[in-house]
Amino acid sequence: MNLIEELTWRGMIQNIMPGTEEQLAKEMTCGYIGFDPTSDSLHVGSLVPILLLVHLQKAGHKPFALVGGATGMVGDPSGKSEERNLLSEDTLNHNLSCVKQQLEKYLDFNPSLPNSAEMVNNYDWFRNMSFLDFIRDVGKHITVNYMSAKDSVKKRLEGDNGMSFTEFTYQLVQGYDFYWLYTHKNCKLQMGGSDQWGNITTGTELIRRKGGGEAFAFTCPLLTKADGTKFGKTEKGNVWLDPSKSSPYEFYQFWLKASDSDAEKWIKIFTFISREEIESLLTRHQLNPGDKLLQKRLAQDITIFVHGQDQLNQIINTSRGFYGGDPIGFINTTEAALLENSGVPTSFSGSTLPTDIVTFLAESGSFFTSKGDARKMVQAGGVSINEQKITDPKAIIDESYLLKNKYILIKKGKNFHLAIIESLRQ
Repeated sequence: MNLIEELTWRGMIQNIMPGTEEQLAKEMTCGYIGFDPTSDSLHVGSLVPILLLVHLQKAGHKPFALVGGATGMVGDPSGKSEERNLLSEDTLNHNLSCVKQQLEKYLDFNPSLPNSAEMVNNYDWFRNMSFLDFIRDVGKHITVNYMSAKDSVKKRLEGDNGMSFTEFTYQLVQGYDFYWLYTHKNCKLQMGGSDQWGNITTGTELIRRKGGGEAFAFTCPLLTKADGTKFGKTEKGNVWLDPSKSSPYEFYQFWLKASDSDAEKWIKIFTFISREEIESLLTRHQLNPGDKLLQKRLAQDITIFVHGQDQLNQIINTSRGFYGGDPIGFINTTEAALLENSGVPTSFSGSTLPTDIVTFLAESGSFFTSKGDARKMVQAGGVSINEQKITDPKAIIDESYLLKNKYILIKKGKNFHLAIIESLRQ
């Protein structure tokens, strides 16, 4: 299969400009994707564009990762109902530095390669461009009618909040990125999420009108979960690629908890497993869905890609310790691994012992959302403390429950949480 055939089979192409497949078959092609520096870490939603660049490079083409130092100061209206807060230059520079370090883990930047990856920052070509220069050299090539016809603009103009001039011009700014890369880096391809199609085609149109050239594009579908919730979100918020924001254990668990229908889609998108092997996995999974064969392989491969084999080994060893019949014994022998948060989730509890179980559970991290939630779960028989089921909401938790003088193991359903008693923290 060629690149487009491969990505189509994997479910990674939604829109594609005519001639794109032929361009990629003709020569080594430079292609880019933009990354939004609104945080100091990328999240799992960023993995799709990262993997598109990886596939592009594996196919022999040259990937560019554009970090939007300039566009991050403006704000992209695509897929948003209202204008976002703008970040300071210092915050943006910090975020850019962190995002660059993450992208360098996944792409090959070896300059000796003819298709070595490159990182670019659009602030480099916008910083010395005046407003008058921009409206004279860029704005005159794209009509207001053309810009207003874009779905991302129409929805905002028809809404209650409207759209500022700043956000209205965003597609011109992004379009100029494509034009600059086409002119200076011979970049003929832009990729992105399907919500970016309007901005991307503005770039191809600017290249045609201003430069007399031809450029190409394709987008990937925006992912959602089978249950309708947002992809990449959990009760705690985003699942980040930075291990200090989302532990490798939380990252692994996100994929392991995927529904069967999500796992069937995601294993094609988020791994490099061949078509033949995936079809075999699907067949075997359907014979015994309870074994979660798909989810385990998905979680394994994507965790290795993001966090490495050593972290996966730690996660698996810790999980075996907790779910293998002797979690308390495991705590007593592997305290260091637990404190590194490579296994079961841990949090500091604000409780002062002794206290009733409902208060203790509610104050032991995000495992329970409220005292009411904790009380209902206790009464339903869904809570164990140190592997001892407790059904009385008036039960008292005292220091006799402490493991190694500071831990208490909470089990909610099948999930463990390790509470570290704050009042005893040294």
